[in-house]
Amino acid sequence: MTVLAVAIVVLLLAGAGLLVLLLRSRNMQHWILPYLRRRLPDAGGRTRHVMFCFVDHFEPMWKGADAATQAARVDRWCRDYRAMASKHRDADGRPPQHSFFYPAEEYAPEHLDKLAALCADGFGEIEVHLHHNDDTEDNFRRQMSAFCRTLNERHGALPRDPETGEPRFAFIHGNWCLDNSRADGKWCGLDNELVLLRELGCYADFTLPSAPSETQTRTVNSLYYATDDPAKPRSHDTGTPMRVGGAASGDLLVMQGPLALNWRDRRFGLVPRIENSDVRRTSPPTPERVDLWVRTGVHVEGRPEWVFVKVHTHGAQETDMDTLLGAPVDAMHDYLEREYNDGSRNVLHYVTAREMYNIAKAAEAGHEGDPSRFRDFVLPPPPSSWAGGRA
Repeated sequence: MTVLAVAIVVLLLAGAGLLVLLLRSRNMQHWILPYLRRRLPDAGGRTRHVMFCFVDHFEPMWKGADAATQAARVDRWCRDYRAMASKHRDADGRPPQHSFFYPAEEYAPEHLDKLAALCADGFGEIEVHLHHNDDTEDNFRRQMSAFCRTLNERHGALPRDPETGEPRFAFIHGNWCLDNSRADGKWCGLDNELVLLRELGCYADFTLPSAPSETQTRTVNSLYYATDDPAKPRSHDTGTPMRVGGAASGDLLVMQGPLALNWRDRRFGLVPRIENSDVRRTSPPTPERVDLWVRTGVHVEGRPEWVFVKVHTHGAQETDMDTLLGAPVDAMHDYLEREYNDGSRNVLHYVTAREMYNIAKAAEAGHEGDPSRFRDFVLPPPPSSWAGGRA
């Protein structure tokens, strides 16, 4: 082998080594190959309906805030979100919908009363969030059952199952650790969490994507059913995709937001950034990001013209409120309504987490056409909306 050939081999090996280090530094080894193999969906010339869902890990007690700071955070949201969202409408005449996933371990009735009033006026719905560590099955059951009952009976949140009358809920796991998915076992402790959530009334999980966390699953950009192995963690790493003509299977429906590589936003001008659909001050919702979210095309298999865009945030952190309640998100809605709501190529629908689930279930059942007809397809609105009406 010539000196030149040896040099080329050394450079190739060094490059491969650097690539592996780069992937591992962002935990991309878990999901990069499934991402690269996935084909972008084609609507086949049909009108594309964009379901836009904003979910919030809403934590008023963030960083151990005192009561006055907590109240100020909630009050600003109830005031400024109402003002910002009132300026916008989707194709159905509805304002943006915000899904507040409130932490069970931070329950404070005064905060939830305020959020419930905002939601009752038609600006969103309340769902369930939880941070826990080294938990037990008995404690998890007690805490979740009590919190769901309180949300439903005290605050008019959560839909009731039409058959059983029991509260149903969507879930986001604190620190992304659904089903004990950290390698060190921290921030959960339950290898059978998917089964427990199903038994407690969870209709879908909205935790993912979690990249660059190690908790990110191999399955990406998908709506899928995960089956729990109670003896092992991370059972939702793979699952069965929702598809037209299919049926519920497994233990828990996982509804993911877009995960992609953003080649228009590169580190050092070379390395694409991870697009994980997180919205905050350091990652504002630019038009380029909105386009990437829609283009990723999360959908029920067999219904590619119904696109589900789920983005997330941590809305109670002061550093991000100017973005979430001010000009950047205001401009995002302007862009969505201008570029994705022309009535022929694209139609925009602002949806809550519950409505996103209902519409996906309608697609699974074989329905087509206008998805806004199916906002309440399986689960009805929560009790608070009955009294407050819809904006």
